Amino acid sequence: MIKFFLMVNKQGQTRLSKYYEHMEINKRALLETEVIKSCLSRSNEQCSFIEYKDFKLIYRQYAALFIVVGVNDTENEMAIYEFIHNFVEVLDAYFSRVSELDIMFNLDKVHIILDEMVLNGCIVETNRARILAPLLILDKMSES
Repeated sequence: MIKFFLMVNKQGQTRLSKYYEHMEINKRALLETEVIKSCLSRSNEQCSFIEYKDFKLIYRQYAALFIVVGVNDTENEMAIYEFIHNFVEVLDAYFSRVSELDIMFNLDKVHIILDEMVLNGCIVETNRARILAPLLILDKMSES
């Protein structure tokens, strides 16, 4: 089960965070700081899976952005690694070459995409067309 989803830039600034388990705000900030430090300090040759406290961190770097997913011990690391890639492909399909600025200025749409893919910490959808369908309908409604 996914515990949290973070999108962070190389400077360590959180661009998106989504938690699937209740956690107090001050604990979230501390967790994000520690997680970001542990991911940013690793080299490209090191594995993208990290054992951290009572869960695992799976991360991928895309240009200047790191996507970090915290999962419980029973989750399949490779499935989450592919989920991250699928998430970025969906963002690319919607924004046509997604950038950090797209995420910053369209955070609501990024959350809609993530919510279509993950429900209560479980991956429920991976099909790109079905994930983007609600957003495309919203876009058509806003145009008219």
